[in-house]
Amino acid sequence: MSRALHSPTGKQRRTREAAILTSLAVLIVVIFIVSMNTGLMRLSPLDVLHTVLGEGTQQQKLILFDFRLPRIVISLLVGAGFAVSGCILQSLSRNALAEPSTLGINAGAGFAVIIFISFVPATSAAPIFVLPLLALAGASLTAALIYFLSFRREDGLSPTRMILIGIAVGAGIYAFQLILSLRLDPQNYQFVAIWMAGKIWGGDWRFVLALTPWIAILLPFAFYKARVLNVLNLGDQTSAGLGMPVEKERILLLAAAVALSGSCVAVSGGIGFVGLIAPHLARRLVGPKHQVLLPACALIGALLLLTADTIGRWILQPAEIPTGIVVALIGAPYFLYLLAKSKA
Repeated sequence: MSRALHSPTGKQRRTREAAILTSLAVLIVVIFIVSMNTGLMRLSPLDVLHTVLGEGTQQQKLILFDFRLPRIVISLLVGAGFAVSGCILQSLSRNALAEPSTLGINAGAGFAVIIFISFVPATSAAPIFVLPLLALAGASLTAALIYFLSFRREDGLSPTRMILIGIAVGAGIYAFQLILSLRLDPQNYQFVAIWMAGKIWGGDWRFVLALTPWIAILLPFAFYKARVLNVLNLGDQTSAGLGMPVEKERILLLAAAVALSGSCVAVSGGIGFVGLIAPHLARRLVGPKHQVLLPACALIGALLLLTADTIGRWILQPAEIPTGIVVALIGAPYFLYLLAKSKA
């Protein structure tokens, strides 16, 4: 009797989760199509269809395949990467306010990239593929510093202390970025200023190729570790009691989150709040089970960033609003709402 009562509920839940994930994927396809039609040079849906089928003009092929599609793909990859990174950090810290931006990890990744761009022109293919590695190094050093400063032997890793230290470290790194940018020539200064505002500057297929391996490896790894995140959410003592090597798994997952955010920063600039908003929306839709939560986060993050990038390219044509500013207009009020609700 009990099994008969519970089985339909589980089946209904799985059906609902599948319907939500499918709906998110359909929304991404819709915004994808809208984004292909959005820009200074207007392409109608029929023009896009003809161009995809190889019947468009040379100008239409140039606009669609060389300018818009690479940026759209990067928006999807970066949105998914930031969202899953934020979900992992929130689960590890058990703090609803944790994400790569608020913890200062994005700032560390960006600082390494800005140093490189300031002294080495990223005009050849080799530097473009080096940028994710540099961002990873900057993000890793920042994450290690925050972890070291937040950890206390008597009470372990305090979520509140980690958030406050992350904000302080991020502010300090941002100040160094400003100091460094003041020493640049006008052309590089303009580029760095736009990059820090969160413009998706990697607008060709080389950047897609540079970012794709990181996302293709790290996202499946995060999904594979979903059960580990479920156990870690029970607390360190309970997790250890169940036989899990808590510190080893925490470091592996933290490394994955840092690598995801660092590689995304390398091609997207200082975009924040995606890793904050997406996990919260995903939890409201599918619940806390990470086997479903992580894929939902990836889809919501991709949808959010692609929508923000499309709005930024459309709303003030022919001018363009950096994607990071559009996301911040959405994320800042939500961050304040979460901060007001936080008991920490």
